[in-house]
Amino acid sequence: MGWHEIIGQQLQKRILIQSLSLDRLAHAYLFTGPEGSGKEQTAFELAKLLNCSSPQGSPEQGACGVCQSCLQADRFLHPNIEYLFPIEAVLLEKTDPAKSENKRFTEAKARYDALMERRKKNPYMAPSMERAMGILTEQVSELQQKAAFMPASGGRKVFIISQAEKLNPAASNKLLKLLEEPPPHVLFILVSSRPESVLPTIRSRCQVLAFSRVSPLELKSWITSRSPQLDETSVNLVSSLSRGNLDTATELILGMENPYQEEGTPQLAELRTRAVNFLRTLLTPNRMIDAIRETEEMAKTLSRPELTLFCGALLLFFQDITHKKADPAYAALNYPDMAATTDRFRTNFPNADTDAIARETEATIHALKRNANPLLTLSSYAITLKRLIS
Repeated sequence: MGWHEIIGQQLQKRILIQSLSLDRLAHAYLFTGPEGSGKEQTAFELAKLLNCSSPQGSPEQGACGVCQSCLQADRFLHPNIEYLFPIEAVLLEKTDPAKSENKRFTEAKARYDALMERRKKNPYMAPSMERAMGILTEQVSELQQKAAFMPASGGRKVFIISQAEKLNPAASNKLLKLLEEPPPHVLFILVSSRPESVLPTIRSRCQVLAFSRVSPLELKSWITSRSPQLDETSVNLVSSLSRGNLDTATELILGMENPYQEEGTPQLAELRTRAVNFLRTLLTPNRMIDAIRETEEMAKTLSRPELTLFCGALLLFFQDITHKKADPAYAALNYPDMAATTDRFRTNFPNADTDAIARETEATIHALKRNANPLLTLSSYAITLKRLIS
């Protein structure tokens, strides 16, 4: 893989490369920054490099990506690399999965395995099981036990803690004890998009490395390089919808590359069409009930990521309207193929408060990402949207 596979983040890579070259790595890092900016990918690249068994691996180039150690890391099987993220408590229970009464464990393990398969395809994803109650005390206790052992094959143990803000209080206190007296053979990398929610005493014992959002130019270049089969319209659409989030961009591309991966799963173009049709229904006189029924249907049939993309598609449409209101000749639209629709909306609803609509849409996306009730969130959004437009 190597450092060149990490999109942007030149300063962050340079800091880590210099620390490696001088053998001056901190004992603990806190990688912060927007979701999908490549924090976890960078954490794993550092972990792979510290355990790479090939002479091709170097601080300047990164891990070789082809030796046995690197391949183990890619499959999350490396004995020196521990990866913590929110999982269901039943997976930590000492049970015999062969017994029929342990059906809960078997089902949870299947969900865990499916999540890890998704994570292998998407290195920018921060995995979390939907029924998890954060990162649990038992998970950190296991780290304490593993920290007592020396690393295998002369490498270095690396403990990567994804979504560190989700450590529950007891787990945070256990981790703090580890950080206060860190074993010299262990490197801790905490990753968080909300560092303010991490225990302050934990933050103070980590070297903070702040990541930035990937720029539109870097994102488009990466999409084109990763998926050369996509035409310019698709590249622009993925770039606009993902808004610098590599996780979102990867999921969109995977959906476009595997349109029949899951039967009944709507694709990018379908979600955009559905969003615009929903807006038409909402603004048609005497069809508010139909719009609310549509929100009920979406809450039942669309996943949470699909709902956020649905709202993101509307957000981009309203951005186009805002640009057109300011400059009717504006041509760099998110949806250039819908320029006529944008003009009709601007003409028919001249008093629409597009700034307030954008804020409300962003708030709805944020609520959906934070596990708010989809039906209540979408219904409230529909009612507010109607008021702000009319």
